[in-house]
Amino acid sequence: MTGETDFSPDRLTVVVPVFNHAPTLPDVVRGVLRRCPHVLAVDDGSTDLPARRAEQTGYGFPFVPDTGHPLSGLPVLCLRSERNLGKGAAVLAGATAAARMGMTHILTVDADGQHDPDAVTAFIAAARADPRALIVGERDFTACAAPLSSRFGRSFSNFWYTVQTGERIGDVQSGMRLYPLTVLNAVNCSSRRYAFEVEVLVRASWAGFTVKGIPVRVYYPPAGKRISHFRPVADNLRTAALNTRLTLRSILPLPHKHCAGKEDEAVSLLHPLRSLRLLAANDAVPGKLALGAAVGAGISALPLIGLHSILIIVVSGALRLNKTVALAAGQLGMPPFVPALCIEAGHYLRHGRFLTEISLRTLGYEALDRIGEWIVGSLVVAPLSALLCGLAVWVPACALRRSLRKQPREVPGSPYVCGEKTP
Repeated sequence: MTGETDFSPDRLTVVVPVFNHAPTLPDVVRGVLRRCPHVLAVDDGSTDLPARRAEQTGYGFPFVPDTGHPLSGLPVLCLRSERNLGKGAAVLAGATAAARMGMTHILTVDADGQHDPDAVTAFIAAARADPRALIVGERDFTACAAPLSSRFGRSFSNFWYTVQTGERIGDVQSGMRLYPLTVLNAVNCSSRRYAFEVEVLVRASWAGFTVKGIPVRVYYPPAGKRISHFRPVADNLRTAALNTRLTLRSILPLPHKHCAGKEDEAVSLLHPLRSLRLLAANDAVPGKLALGAAVGAGISALPLIGLHSILIIVVSGALRLNKTVALAAGQLGMPPFVPALCIEAGHYLRHGRFLTEISLRTLGYEALDRIGEWIVGSLVVAPLSALLCGLAVWVPACALRRSLRKQPREVPGSPYVCGEKTP
């Protein structure tokens, strides 16, 4: 699938993933058609809609609904899979079909009637303002009787999204969202079912795309009339496994592939000055880069064996700092140098002299004393490490940023200068 970076409402398709939503589907499509003329319903193996054999493995080519279909007579196209492949697969199939039709963006709307069709207008306005952004509809739960499971699930997913990306949005689980096709073309998601909607946001953020939210109204019918295919055990297990994979990947001090740059222009721990230059070219603030390095260096000096990387990820994510910089600085605390320095500092604070004897007695029989000295010493070494490492990043970052301001601010390999497309 391909896509361009400009936006026009004429090149937007609304994709409606469908799985056994025959009672609500017609009203959803009619409501959307009043705001957007291009609608594609993607039938993901429904058993309550007229069967139509797929023309190929998976989803067939778009077709006009036959007589007897709930959408018959409406100006829409349909895709159908003979078996249920998952919501993520349905969204990607809709995106591929939209690209073949010359579209640049898709807007996904759930078929259960939960989303307010009037929100389509707000999405169009947001896409005009930022054509490259992935825009998520943040559901307003204050004005509807949203089930407790939805409220908890949203808070849970929002927390892990912040940990994994360092960014914040209000509703990671919302199914109403606008995708530039360039985003879906650039990121590679392993999930094809319910967890896809979480994974695609995380990977889009890693790839350097803007992910933002706009408020949308939702409607939840009474429990007896609600159509939901969420499977608490299977889908929660898939989401938990996904969050585990994404969190572990975010902890690794390795750069993510950035969609706007070349492979040889990625942020890399092996090339610190070049990486600082690239970060500065992408409007990274020297103060925040320095604070990220300070957080990593400071935490790495604390006696938290096995927990340093996790704590660095959580703190840098909460403060919206660059995790690659923080984790790189965290490597400075690798044993034995920093722990030994903490023990020496702690021993001096307790006894007024440095520990000069390294023996079975001092490291074996007096191990508890050394742990106590490590804790005491880390209270001095950690802030000093944070200060020195922060300054070591801040000074060259400021110098690089000043030099870049005197040059055309173009990211190598990108058609964008200062966030705008080059002529």
